[in-house]
Amino acid sequence: MEDHLKNKNRLEKEWEALCAYQAEPNATTVAQKEENVQKNRSQSVVTYDHSRICLKAENSHDNSDYINASPIMDHDPRNPAYIATQGPLPATVADFWQMVWENGCVVIVMLTPLTENGVKQCYHYWPDEGSNLYHIYEVNLVSEHIWCEDFLVRSFYLKNLQTNETRTVTQFHFLSWHDQKVPASTRSLLDFRRKVNKCYRGRSCPVIVHCSDGAGRSGTYILIDMVLNKMAKGAKEIDIAATLEHLRDQRPGMVQTKEQFEFALTAVAEEVNAILKALPQ
Repeated sequence: MEDHLKNKNRLEKEWEALCAYQAEPNATTVAQKEENVQKNRSQSVVTYDHSRICLKAENSHDNSDYINASPIMDHDPRNPAYIATQGPLPATVADFWQMVWENGCVVIVMLTPLTENGVKQCYHYWPDEGSNLYHIYEVNLVSEHIWCEDFLVRSFYLKNLQTNETRTVTQFHFLSWHDQKVPASTRSLLDFRRKVNKCYRGRSCPVIVHCSDGAGRSGTYILIDMVLNKMAKGAKEIDIAATLEHLRDQRPGMVQTKEQFEFALTAVAEEVNAILKALPQ
């Protein structure tokens, strides 16, 4: 890993090869339908027809099954480990909470500030206090904890008014990662990931991961998490570029810049070093 990072030429070549990679199949006809186009934050990051989260149209506020969200499989093709999605738009907030509900999700990882340099990155899709109603989903803010300057954790009480069932959803919000860039330190993101996984441990539902378009920062986070989880399960060989191709087979544009790819490699190397240091000598 360290050799890999030091060898800039090799990194450059690997990134070039990744940029040339074409996913197959890669049709995006549903996402490009006239009624769905305005539900996409970016026209370059939309769902593949073969790999998209479908809402139950009968429960949807506009009788549509479309949301710009992709199931991301790790090793079990039946159960996605993650759902990568864009930051909700004002018109897609109800769809977002419907997706949370229908997929049994209890953890949301948010990797973008709401606005950056005056540009809206994500709609404020939760109440700042009390509760908001989004179609048939009532969201109550239970608590908000500032863990450190880089991230905070919010707890919501989510109620389906059709069935009167309720559930608790935890949102981990990483604040200091800007669009097309990387966090200032791998440490802060690795600490953040540890918090997320501690909360999630033992669950079998997918983790919702979103930034603004659901590809650059979301792809980088999922890549790091997936590789480190494979290691924790005792995988003998790790191919980060191949893992990224596997992600791009499921959602276009995952990890957008060479800098983000390099950041993922660095984060994995650091975590491995930390694990080795902690082993009894």
